[in-house]
Amino acid sequence: MFVGHFGLGFAAKRIAPAVSLGSLFLAVEFADGLWPIFLLAGVEHVRIVPGLMKTSALDFYDYPWSHSLIALVIWAAIVGAAYFAASRSRRGAWVVAALVLSHWFLDVCMHRPDMPVLPGGPFVGLSLWNSVPATLLIECGLYAWGVGLYLQATRPRDRTGTISLWALVLFVLVLWLAALFGPPPPDVRALAIGGLSGWLLIAWGYWIDRHRAPRIAGRT
Repeated sequence: MFVGHFGLGFAAKRIAPAVSLGSLFLAVEFADGLWPIFLLAGVEHVRIVPGLMKTSALDFYDYPWSHSLIALVIWAAIVGAAYFAASRSRRGAWVVAALVLSHWFLDVCMHRPDMPVLPGGPFVGLSLWNSVPATLLIECGLYAWGVGLYLQATRPRDRTGTISLWALVLFVLVLWLAALFGPPPPDVRALAIGGLSGWLLIAWGYWIDRHRAPRIAGRT
């Protein structure tokens, strides 16, 4: 899953208006932010197998530290605690922690049975990436829902608040469609380096939120 994670990040602004969109993106994408780093370090591994699934050529055979359920429970606790230490917001910390953990459950819907519960298994997955219509419906549905809730929860402070938001919404959508229907990555290193660009989208989220204001006061 890709745009679906961002959709959930957008949607969370509705229940945590005081939390920056950048922090919400960081939470939902935390697992995918760690993964390319672990790939480049040789800690985790993936194979590129064209035709493996109808919408994915990636064989995720070894990624226990970024994507197992138990690892994400631990990462959620760490990220949530760090957010609380920085903001003193209990509500924000719980939302951020829940979003980190949400990554596993959303990925289970799309992946083959390769999502580890514990580092050594068992492995689960509903394989919805094997259906192009299901992939488009679920991911686009989550994304549209999340963007809609974000628009309800915030208003632009200036013109940048409008342009930067819609530029991101369209850029993420085009990036996802290109990955979905384009050729697979040439090699694992190129895949990992491309994956690191996700951190730029998180920074983009912080920039957007500096130019938008909550429509309702944030609660702690």
